[in-house]
Amino acid sequence: MMMNDPLLSACIRAAQGKKAFDILVMDMRALTSIADYYILCSARSSRQVAAIAEHVLGELRNERFRPIGLEGTTENHWVLIDYGDVVFHIFYEPVRKVYNLEGLWRDAPVERIDDVNGEFEPEGEGDEND
Repeated sequence: MMMNDPLLSACIRAAQGKKAFDILVMDMRALTSIADYYILCSARSSRQVAAIAEHVLGELRNERFRPIGLEGTTENHWVLIDYGDVVFHIFYEPVRKVYNLEGLWRDAPVERIDDVNGEFEPEGEGDEND
């Protein structure tokens, strides 16, 4: 459904390119005017957070997407890249648990990324016994 958006697709591919995990897309359109979508992903270290952020910025620049904001690159515990309609949150895993954006925005429809091809399914669908 949302994968038809070229910006979302590019962000997801770039994050996967640096082994981001627990990637999800939150549809924020009915909840806020800040952005249409939030993308959240996790990293296993602050170094990986920095690598994911740099890769996302570079890959999206190659596809002619320019961020309008970038925050968190000093500590690399939570990097936010604002592309206007899409806000990308890259978390060091323990920090993501503390801020719990999924809980804060629990009314947002969520789609989790299933595999490295960027395919995902709506939350709650699919076989949970994998």
